[in-house]
Amino acid sequence: MKPEIVQTDAAPKAIGPYSQAVKFGNVVYCSGQISLDPATNQMVGATVAEQTERVMQNLSAVLSAAGSGFDRVLRCSIFLVSIGDFAAVNEVYGKRFTTHKPARATIAVKELPKGALVEIDCTAAI
Repeated sequence: MKPEIVQTDAAPKAIGPYSQAVKFGNVVYCSGQISLDPATNQMVGATVAEQTERVMQNLSAVLSAAGSGFDRVLRCSIFLVSIGDFAAVNEVYGKRFTTHKPARATIAVKELPKGALVEIDCTAAI
């Protein structure tokens, strides 16, 4: 079995030497997404809630390209520039995980690429 690279134009292109996601067996490992618009590769959203919405759209596109979806997510990691944004991110994030609630870690960091306020990655079943 070999790893398979996942790439879709419906999500932003990688801004470094990594893939949007990698499938291995029946699991997909999605790279962290920030609030880049896939059409322009520019940051969108002034608030953490607006940025989280774009992040979730980007993750959805990558999961779909891999043959998965939010209902199959096993684990997420959320990186926040301010832990004070925890509730606002949870509100947007929670709309995608109403009955199915994956394992998760939330980590406060000093800064994120391109000045993002939030970054989220995930691992999902296919």
